[in-house]
Amino acid sequence: MSLTTKDKAAVKNLWKKISGASDAIGAETLGRLFACHPQTKTYFSHWSDLSYDSEPVRKHGKKILEGVALAVASIDDMNAGLFELSEIHAFNLKIDPTNFKLMAQCLMVVIAIMFPKDFTDEAHLALDKFLTNLALSLSEKYR
Repeated sequence: MSLTTKDKAAVKNLWKKISGASDAIGAETLGRLFACHPQTKTYFSHWSDLSYDSEPVRKHGKKILEGVALAVASIDDMNAGLFELSEIHAFNLKIDPTNFKLMAQCLMVVIAIMFPKDFTDEAHLALDKFLTNLALSLSEKYR
């Protein structure tokens, strides 16, 4: 799915507004992923606490949003920008690529809840396309 210049600008603009809350967004997104899609917990069975405000969830949520920030910075060529993350997820972690789509959905819901005034129709469409491309880029090494 190709991002237009307008889409890219909308994503970058939204990211500027929300990036200051990325730690909270990340923890809420990961917590929501576990609650809505419990099968994703299997990758984190070594954690004793998978609640929204647990230290491991906050820490990994932050890491996820750092990856999203990298994708925003690499918006013109996410495959290249996310090459290393794609390799890690495919070869080391062996994450089911469907989970990237599930995470993207949860992230979009969290952003819509936390930033309702900034989550305009235009921002929603652009973010949806962007997150679809991010999931595809992370899945690149699976092909």
